[in-house]
Amino acid sequence: MRYGNTLKVLDIGIDTHQEPIVYMRADCNICRSEGFTANSRVLLIYNTNRVIATINVVDEKVLAPGSAGLSKIAMERLGVATGDSISVSYAPVVNSLGAVRKKIFGHKLSDKEIGAVIKDISAHRYTDIEIASFLSVCAGSRLDVDEIIALTQAMVACGKRLTWPGTAMVLDKHCIGGLPGNRTTPLVVSMVSAAGLTIPKTSSRAITSPAGTADTMESLTNVNLDLARIQEVVAETHACLVWGGAVNLSPADDLLIRIERALDLDGEGQLIASVLSKKIAAGSTHAVIDIPKGPTAKVRTHKDAERLASLFTQVGAACGVHIRCLITDGIQPVGEGIGPVEEARDVLAVLQRADTAPKDLRERALIIAAQLFSMADDISYPRGLIKATDILDSGKAWTQFQRIMKAQGGLKPLPEAYYQHTETARTTGVLQGIDNRRLARLAKLAGAPATAAAGLRLHKRVGETIHEGDALFTLYSDTEGERQYALAYYQQTDIFSIGETS
Repeated sequence: MRYGNTLKVLDIGIDTHQEPIVYMRADCNICRSEGFTANSRVLLIYNTNRVIATINVVDEKVLAPGSAGLSKIAMERLGVATGDSISVSYAPVVNSLGAVRKKIFGHKLSDKEIGAVIKDISAHRYTDIEIASFLSVCAGSRLDVDEIIALTQAMVACGKRLTWPGTAMVLDKHCIGGLPGNRTTPLVVSMVSAAGLTIPKTSSRAITSPAGTADTMESLTNVNLDLARIQEVVAETHACLVWGGAVNLSPADDLLIRIERALDLDGEGQLIASVLSKKIAAGSTHAVIDIPKGPTAKVRTHKDAERLASLFTQVGAACGVHIRCLITDGIQPVGEGIGPVEEARDVLAVLQRADTAPKDLRERALIIAAQLFSMADDISYPRGLIKATDILDSGKAWTQFQRIMKAQGGLKPLPEAYYQHTETARTTGVLQGIDNRRLARLAKLAGAPATAAAGLRLHKRVGETIHEGDALFTLYSDTEGERQYALAYYQQTDIFSIGETS
């Protein structure tokens, strides 16, 4: 490996997201001597820092001789500034790519092979295209239970782990998604921790939805806590509601999620490994998994839901976590708000026992909390439901939620969207169905979750009678372009199915 090939750094000011790019002149002496061309992978070295980057070739007028431009993420990972000198050499061979090719041809991967792939992804040795290849070839039930267990354990091994000394039982919950507005986590965490049970919730941002729990919570408080601060919050309140990506619990998963989001892909094996690796890394011992089932949910049939529940249980057992899966109704969105801020409004309404609080969101949260109480206290589900209901109706959950928010930095006021538009029904009849996937896309086109206040609010539920001119939903966006883009999509799709009155 050569270290004499040096170039002066120029901060070129280009955001390439999480993929490091180095910009080099076509006549660069290093490119000529080493045979580097556009898209070559190279190793950049600055002091003890090393980054593998992809070459983009630029015209001579863009860069001075003897210099290299770096993208923002490359600058950040190398810890360099304009004018610093870096060494450029061949990137090391990534042998684990052979395992990806093996999987492409339909062969089962060993624990060692999966571990090597995840280790290299965590070390940023894969390009985005290579990560996309791995995700794609593992989607569609192409991983068996042994491979999912290996993937889960490999993802845990590459990150940090939280421990809770003196706490024998650490509770958690997760919904696999596919149901807009299903923001039960803040409610469940508040109820369970109000009873003195430990439930440190490290949540993800949205992958294919208009909001993840971390996105919703970020509109309310600080979710970017480090490990030490998380432990302080949990010691004080028995709980937290934070973004897992901020504490490096499963760094490979965060890299995979970034590509999944771009592909709009959430494969079965990766889904299970993603969820359970973060549960294990967070120190969880018992967890409830919510699996919504419906014609336009992520899981369409009862058979598929049972298969997923079985895999979750098997993988959890192999990794030392007690899993209880709930197959729930996924026929329509939960609550009324979709998007970070609108979902936060629903959460606050339920906690504050407002008359306008969505009943379905309240009921789902009570069901999950009751199951956790059943596991933790070794009591029947009906007794667990009584306990959860008492905590919510007495105001204890709201008081506890405020304690958690204060410990995390305080409760923030919710922002308002700049543009609001209410869409009305064109016909009279009964609302027979709502397409979850298309509704989620509508909210994303309006700007969610990147813009916290973007999204929509539903005004009608499945089964209700609708008259021509009744409000169906209100769309929220921060730009005129996003508003028009979302409404153009709505005009071209059938999201609400309205049939004749019976």
